[in-house]
Amino acid sequence: MSVQWASEAERGTPYWWAALDAPEPGQDLPDRCDLLVIGAGYAGLSAALAAQDCGARVVVVDAGEPGSGASTRNGGMFGAHPRLGWPELARKFGAEVADALFAEAKPSLEWVKALIKANAIDCDLQETGRIQLAWTRGHFANQRRLAKTVTEKSEVEARIVERADLGQEIATGHYFGGLLFPEHCAIHPAKFHQGLLRAVRARGIPVVSHAPVTALEAAGKEHLAHTPKGQIRAAKVVLATNGYTTKAFRWHMARVFPLPSYLIATEELPANLIGHIAPGRRMMVETRARHSYFRISPDGKRVLFGGRASMKALDPNTAGARLYETMTGIWPELRGTRLTHSWLGFTGYSFSHMPYVGHDRGVHYAMGFSGSGTVMAPWLGAKAAYQAMNDARGQTAYSATPLRPSWLHPLQKPHFLAAADMWYRQVVDRKENWQARKEN
Repeated sequence: MSVQWASEAERGTPYWWAALDAPEPGQDLPDRCDLLVIGAGYAGLSAALAAQDCGARVVVVDAGEPGSGASTRNGGMFGAHPRLGWPELARKFGAEVADALFAEAKPSLEWVKALIKANAIDCDLQETGRIQLAWTRGHFANQRRLAKTVTEKSEVEARIVERADLGQEIATGHYFGGLLFPEHCAIHPAKFHQGLLRAVRARGIPVVSHAPVTALEAAGKEHLAHTPKGQIRAAKVVLATNGYTTKAFRWHMARVFPLPSYLIATEELPANLIGHIAPGRRMMVETRARHSYFRISPDGKRVLFGGRASMKALDPNTAGARLYETMTGIWPELRGTRLTHSWLGFTGYSFSHMPYVGHDRGVHYAMGFSGSGTVMAPWLGAKAAYQAMNDARGQTAYSATPLRPSWLHPLQKPHFLAAADMWYRQVVDRKENWQARKEN
């Protein structure tokens, strides 16, 4: 199926960027600070605010323009619950930690909502709810178990949507039911980041762009960071680079790898068509290995559709065509719809599929968000800063989910993703599609 592109199509540029202000002029790098934050995405900016609340003189540096990574490229799905089920968490980390991770879901969501309100951030926050759509009967059975666990182990509301009732949420016959999180939300991710950046700068915290840390070394009891804009001494450091971590931090690169996620935006669609295909106006995600996730744009006029078009880098045309094929497979009504944008971003994935907050050789960090960064990144970025400042508010169950390296990833480069991509596309995806066709 060939993709039709609008004449104004932006291939490689995120749809969200149209709402951004022009970048501010670059700032000079100070000589020293109490806390240096490396990375100016959600996690880094939240860490800066938290550290200043503790009385620290804070400086934030970023390798490029602040927010040009995943913070302004994601799908804007805003919710918090562990990616893994309770039995798997208990097996990996113990029952006590599994309980604590589930218990932290509601507080983290409410904390980030409060952060948005306290800083008057206009980011199109909408309490849409999010529905996870079951691709097979087996997936739906798993959802029933997960719904029971979520309600028992946390304060998060979760309820099952039977297949007969799915028409109230989405116009397609592909799914066998769904798991609805009615408290989850939608945001405009770039506006969220822009609001955090304004809040940080309004406090007088320097945010220095185009200042990648090329080396970090011990300088007595302090750290000395080298950047193209000069050197800076810091008593403490918080690393918040996630899927954009560089070779200066090889220990972290061995434990968190960049996994690409691709998105497309359609042209503006008739209101009656939007109302027909997505009557629930939810954030929507699939259970199949393609990891498709989709939503209506904040203005209610477009479909934004993302997923695992590949586990390795693809050009925007090829990735856009793959996502278009998946989208129109779900919604045949969208065949012939033109695309205006196709882009990607990198999420930092851990081998446990869970984030972690900790420290290594004096460097505090929060990373490995594994696709849950809109809430987890600001929440855990603040936790990392509190821990660096020895503040009791740094306590979190995500300090008991340690990042571990894998034999698959020995060179700090994700070469294994090419083989993993082939496995998912040729084996797992085909098996799931065969199972779905058989059950239908």
